[in-house]
Amino acid sequence: MVAKIKKYKKIIIFPILFSFLFMSYGCTPTNILASGGSGALVVAEGERSLGTVIDDATIKVNIAAKFLNAGDNLFVNINTSVLEGRVLLTGLVDNQEIRIDAVRLVWEIEGVKEIVNEIEVGNRSTLKDYANDLWINTQARAVAAKTIGLKAVTYNFETIQGKIYIAGITTRPDLLENTISALKNIKGVNEIVNYVIIKEEK
Repeated sequence: MVAKIKKYKKIIIFPILFSFLFMSYGCTPTNILASGGSGALVVAEGERSLGTVIDDATIKVNIAAKFLNAGDNLFVNINTSVLEGRVLLTGLVDNQEIRIDAVRLVWEIEGVKEIVNEIEVGNRSTLKDYANDLWINTQARAVAAKTIGLKAVTYNFETIQGKIYIAGITTRPDLLENTISALKNIKGVNEIVNYVIIKEEK
């Protein structure tokens, strides 16, 4: 009976993880694998090959699996961005031990080259705080799209207690500066932390 339960658990978890993957990389498998559409823009602008994009996506899925099995609400409380094996962790956890454990779990995953740990210890005191962060994050995506157009899809945004973390890869530092300047005008933003990798145009 125990074996059956474990088997069912795996059957349930993997579809969830792959759904999570597709949502994180543009809502559909087409955006990851197709040669056209917004996914292709991400690969071209981010200077990542299709193989690198898939490797990063695999790392992201494996992190999700680790966090899901670890308990302590890691899967819910911690956000991940993966670019060329470089993992940015953001979120809020209850104590320092959980923060350290999250980093340990990520280092266990093959392909991880670097971890930037921006996980904070604390909590959102009210539902209003959570809603405010969600609103800011939505505004950040909209502002980026308005400022630099389709190239905005190359950036990932996460907002924790009014602090916006921006990650991605670009060959256009001027567009990045324009985006950051625009983000500063969003109501409720306390700080912007920039983890965008700038590459030279080939």
